[in-house]
Amino acid sequence: MSEPISEHSTAPLKLLPAYLGTDSISEALRTVQGQRVLWLEILINDQLDLAPWRSDPAMQQAYQTACRWYTQYRRVLSSLFERAPLPVNSGPIDFRDYRLFAEAVYFAYAHR
Repeated sequence: MSEPISEHSTAPLKLLPAYLGTDSISEALRTVQGQRVLWLEILINDQLDLAPWRSDPAMQQAYQTACRWYTQYRRVLSSLFERAPLPVNSGPIDFRDYRLFAEAVYFAYAHR
């Protein structure tokens, strides 16, 4: 019998509480808004244990999106945040999300 997925990540969330008022990855995955910003939490917060959600398609999409943005902006992100690098993914990014990305980086930097 498999263990139930924990509602809460072992590491404190940095963006989701402020952006969505949620304190768990599971809650974020249940909403469209949560799925739209989860990649930003992954991008900024390298302390997350994502293993319980690896098979979730929404989590896979968020993780790949975070990897793509990290690949594109790794120098900026590395200079602002001490985080482990994400895997290289040179796939396309949607530049319509640039403003959201910039706001999230600014917020996370101001609240580190």
